[in-house]
Formats: sequence, C-alpha cells, structure tokens
Amino acid sequence: MPKHSPLLRALALALPLGLAALPATAPAAAQHKNTHARSSAPATAVPANFPADASQHIQEWNADTATPVLAEGAKGPAVIRAQVMLDRAWFSVGEIDGSFGSNTARAVKAFQLSRGLPTTGRMDEATWQALAQQNAPAFATYVLTEGDVNGPYVQLPADPEQEAQLPSLGYQSMQEAIAERFHMSPKLLAALNKGRTLQAGQAIVVTDVGLATAAPAGATSLRIDKSDKVLYVLGDGDKVLGAFPISLGDPPLPLGPLKIVSKAKNPDYSYDPSLLRNPKSDQKLKLPPGPNNPVGVMWLGLSKEHAGIHGTAEPSQMARVTTNGCVRLTNWDVLRLSTIAGPGMAVEVQS
Repeated sequence: MPKHSPLLRALALALPLGLAALPATAPAAAQHKNTHARSSAPATAVPANFPADASQHIQEWNADTATPVLAEGAKGPAVIRAQVMLDRAWFSVGEIDGSFGSNTARAVKAFQLSRGLPTTGRMDEATWQALAQQNAPAFATYVLTEGDVNGPYVQLPADPEQEAQLPSLGYQSMQEAIAERFHMSPKLLAALNKGRTLQAGQAIVVTDVGLATAAPAGATSLRIDKSDKVLYVLGDGDKVLGAFPISLGDPPLPLGPLKIVSKAKNPDYSYDPSLLRNPKSDQKLKLPPGPNNPVGVMWLGLSKEHAGIHGTAEPSQMARVTTNGCVRLTNWDVLRLSTIAGPGMAVEVQS
C-alpha cells in the first residue's frame, strides 16, 4: 500500500476535523414550513505548511491509489477520494469535506448494500474495489469566470418580510456558489485554495464530482428511511441504485405509501406563520426563488398535503437537524434526483 507523500500529509492536516419555495400555482404545497436559519461558521484555519499553490500538486494527489481502511473519525485525502467516488456513484455524502462523519458512513453502508457487501459503514478493501470501476481523479482545476467573481451576490436579511422584497434568494458569496457547484463544504474549498487570489481567470482546486455522471438506469421508486435518515433510489425488486442523506421534519411524515404529484424547479415559497413553530413574521409572505430559498432549487410535491422532497439553504446541516417539515436534501442532490423522479413515482416511508 503506497504511503502518503509529505504534500498529502499536509493536506490531511489542513482539513477540518468535522462540521457541523413553492410555486404559487401549487396551493397544497404552498403551506410548506419555513426553516432557513443560516450558518455563520468561521472560515477554516489552515496550517502554514499547506502548499501555497495547491493546483501544482493535483497530479501527485490524483496519482495516490492507497486504499486504507477508513471509518468514522478519519480525515484527509483518502477520505476526499472516497467521498468523491461515492458521490459520482449516486451515493451522496452530502457535503464533501474530507472528514469521515455520519453522512459518509451512511453513504458507504448504502453503497455496500447495493453491491451485496457487508454493510459495515467502513471503507474496506472490498468497498474500494467495488468503487474502483469509476476511479477517475478526485481533484481537478476550475478556472473562475467573470460571472463567478461578480455574481450577483447578496447579503440576505434575517427578516422574512425583507426577504420577500428581494428579486431572488441567491448565493451570498462566490465561495458559497462554487462550493455548492462542486458538492464541497466551503471550508474544504478554502483549505484547497489557501493563498490563491480568487479573481477571473484564476485556476482553483476543486473536487471532481463528475457533473456528467450518468443517472442509474431503471429507477422505479423511492424509499424514505427515517431511522437511517436516507432517501434510497430503488429499481426492480427494490434493488438499491442510489442514496442521499436527508433531514426530516416535525411533525413527521406518516409511514406507508405516498407518491410524487408535482415537480417545480426554482420554486418560490409561501411563508405561513400559522404553520411555523417560531415564526419571524406574523404575515403571510411569498419568498422569491433561489438556492437560499427555504426549499432550495427544486420541489417534488408528495401526495400528503404540504409535504414534499426539496433542497435546502443549509447543506452542512444535512441529516444533522430536525426541520419544520418535509424531506430535505442538498440542492445538488435534489436536482439530480429530479432527473429520474417525477409525478407518479411511488415513495414508501418507513421507520
């Protein structure tokens, strides 16, 4: 088994230890509950020995083929590689962050289940081998454009009445936008690009999540597992084809069969204080679309009033919090789910 180079060890040190809209034309869904407090976590502190120009070392990092046994608590380049490979296989870890936490363990277990392997939640030799079918490089460069740098970006107010006056609930910074595009935590993006000037024409280091990765063929239904906090994509015979970490709401969805009845991209959001536990306004409001909309960039309405599968303004909190309603995925996960799921698809909710 190859040993990590000094540069890879420096990268491991640099990584964090762990992290913690509905359309007006869909009145049944428009009562969905609002939970969109935003994180204000500080940027990651990166050790001085992290290479100043990480892009010079991508080839070396990508050449590393070590397959160490990984379990919860592990961190570093091998964890990033495992997270990227799982993501490309449609077994999402939520945010790719270089730390083997509960969401990565969920993804590993689901992938192992799909391949008939023991569901240990650990990256062992058999799991690495099963993932190696798409063992493309985990790191890539991306050249920033004028649009990336200039936005538009907006500082979003905490007051929903002020939010309702905005044209959109867009990204608040380039870092947020780029991190979400490549399924990364902003902290990992910062660690990979320490010392680089984020300007148009600048190449930055990102995770290569394979934006053109093909969807799994033959999806027939979805299963929402409350205890696992996972949404499974199923094929014939309930074969697991993919999986996504989810946050679930309170009051909870009822157990049993549902189905998808509607689909809306970039939905607006009907804010109804009568449905919220701690409303910030006593007025009914329509909040504009955008990635920081309370239901993110996609809404898949379910056959239970006010319930749906949707995105989020807080990807770092996936499967770590109880929301005020419904089934929440990261924006990128719900977007790709929507390419294979739509009205008429069966959804089974189990405990």
